[in-house]
Amino acid sequence: MKDYERKNVALARTLRKNMTPEEKHLWYDYLCSYSDRFQRQKPIGNYIADFYCAKARLVVELDGSGHYIKGQPEYDKERTEYMKTLGIEVIRFTNIDIAKKFSGVCIAIDKAVKVRKKSLLPSTALPPSSSK
Repeated sequence: MKDYERKNVALARTLRKNMTPEEKHLWYDYLCSYSDRFQRQKPIGNYIADFYCAKARLVVELDGSGHYIKGQPEYDKERTEYMKTLGIEVIRFTNIDIAKKFSGVCIAIDKAVKVRKKSLLPSTALPPSSSK
């Protein structure tokens, strides 16, 4: 994905070095070895996605307590809508999901990747034949 704000590159690099415990858990225990490549703290437009799979055009976001303070839900909605305009789906999990339902989160991500990749495949249907 080439559309991003250059100022976010340094911030993304810093965020990669300072991941939350939940981000580290998801990254090191699942996404870093996932069959399709995920990137951490990926700049997209004016935002930085927690995890991004280009092959599936899928963003995985982890929401800690900061996502529930005044104004943040609206910001998250705006960000998700922006991603949709780029053809990117956003799926969200809470930090509690990571701590208590980790295998379920992994299953959900795997399913989302497979569904998205299948939906992004070029159509293999043959054009209608002309009968003359």
